[in-house]
Amino acid sequence: MDRLKQIESFVAVAAKGSLTAAAQAEGVAPAVMGRRIDGLEERLGVKLLLRTTRRISLTHEGSAYLEDCQRILAELANAEASVSAGGVKASGHLRVTAPAGFGRRHVAPLVPAFRAAHPDVSLSLNLSDRVVDIVNEGFDCAIRVGVLPDSSLVSVRLADNRRLCVASPDYLQRRGTPLEPAELMRHDCLMLSSDASQSRGWSFTVDGEVVHLRPSGPLDCSDGQVLHAWCLGGQGIAWRSTWEVESEVAAGRLVVLLEGYAAPPNGIYAVFPQRRHLPLRVRLWIDYVKHSYGDPRYWAGGGLRG
Repeated sequence: MDRLKQIESFVAVAAKGSLTAAAQAEGVAPAVMGRRIDGLEERLGVKLLLRTTRRISLTHEGSAYLEDCQRILAELANAEASVSAGGVKASGHLRVTAPAGFGRRHVAPLVPAFRAAHPDVSLSLNLSDRVVDIVNEGFDCAIRVGVLPDSSLVSVRLADNRRLCVASPDYLQRRGTPLEPAELMRHDCLMLSSDASQSRGWSFTVDGEVVHLRPSGPLDCSDGQVLHAWCLGGQGIAWRSTWEVESEVAAGRLVVLLEGYAAPPNGIYAVFPQRRHLPLRVRLWIDYVKHSYGDPRYWAGGGLRG
């Protein structure tokens, strides 16, 4: 039995959570899918899936193997697309979703140049702060910022993202500069009020360990852009992503605080469903975004420049 077909079937069953659903997607009988999984487990000598009449779940070995299989299949699809890219033009409709604030500032501005390079591709951009179910809602790719939840989706890291404590020079002149994270408790801190945001608080590295603080202040808002504007206006200290503040920091309008206590960076990712052959338009979009974000001048300038 073909090893690649076994791997593809294992990934499909893990993604669908069902032998029947994976078989229907490929157009084969569930028994065929089951024989492939049985053959794979027999060849490897380990149990990858726990199967009952109601559900399928991954074993510990299955979870570890799934991650490697997803990476291998994505790399293979990219290699095949690279070979054919010289003679095939990208076409079709591309559906992309991204967080609202990040998408407005760092995804939407990339679209015109991408369309100019690939005029046969149409594109829909959905901006939403909820975690969109890209498989069931029919999206080709999601741009996501932060720690990714465990899932069967494939991710490509596009850039690092750090969270920074920042304040305006005016605020620091009036209130002084905190020299260690604990001193934030005596300052006006601008907090997101959304229950789903920054649930663990602000992160810092203290004595080699990541700690989470929940400072407070007289102002909070559910919208990050409002907090950004308040911070620029001298209303307090904010904890913001590098993608939001680097241009203002470079211009001197904001000052970075507590740099010696910075927590490790998280990431900016492209996330997409596992597929045997990633459409050329999706691969080219991911490559284009990764190339744009990989240029340090992009972030120093606050985004796309002409």
